[in-house]
Amino acid sequence: MLTSAVVGLGEPSGEPETAPAVQRSPAPRRAKGEATRQRLLEIAQASVLAKGFAATSIDEVIAEAGITKSGFFYHFRDKNELARAMLQRYVEENDEIFDEIFGRAQELTDDPLQSYLLGLKLLAEMTRDLPGGHPGCLVASICYQERLFDHQVHALNASSVRRWNARFHGYLTEIAAVYPPREEVSLEDLAETLTCIFDGAIIMSKALKDPGQLERQVLSYRTFIKILFGR
Repeated sequence: MLTSAVVGLGEPSGEPETAPAVQRSPAPRRAKGEATRQRLLEIAQASVLAKGFAATSIDEVIAEAGITKSGFFYHFRDKNELARAMLQRYVEENDEIFDEIFGRAQELTDDPLQSYLLGLKLLAEMTRDLPGGHPGCLVASICYQERLFDHQVHALNASSVRRWNARFHGYLTEIAAVYPPREEVSLEDLAETLTCIFDGAIIMSKALKDPGQLERQVLSYRTFIKILFGR
């Protein structure tokens, strides 16, 4: 993320079935195996965000992790399985970030508009603190090279975006129930706008070498929400 590519990763040790009378608990070995799996996912994700999935080879992931091929294939059957696990991990991490940020905002105020505005402010501040700017979006990377992935990866990619859009749509629906928008607008489209802004700003920040783009674009969206629903 091991010098012993088989036993160290929690694989069968090759010992005979007649085990000694005192057996060691498999828990440390499982923990070590999970740590290695997470290390492989971290390495692969960093490489994919930097240069794409096609340019990321299993051999380079193995080399950086310091394990053998047999150790890698113990955790992932092939590159597509690696992609699925990597995307699932990425989606879960993003869900946790949104839960924490917007959950904190909801704890600070019961007003749905102020809560959403505060959550957007916290989200923008989080992007500012990322070293060197946002590293990129795995969801977008998969879209750019869609032919490299199986239907399970595509399904997971689509469902994650729909879930994020549904989250923002839920926030906006609560706002509109208290503060009808000043102009007629589709709340679904408005929810999807934030997702589009986020990924679009990541691309723009890389193209212009301007890591502050993401923070500014999220804050611009926040200003629009404030004008649209504010009184």
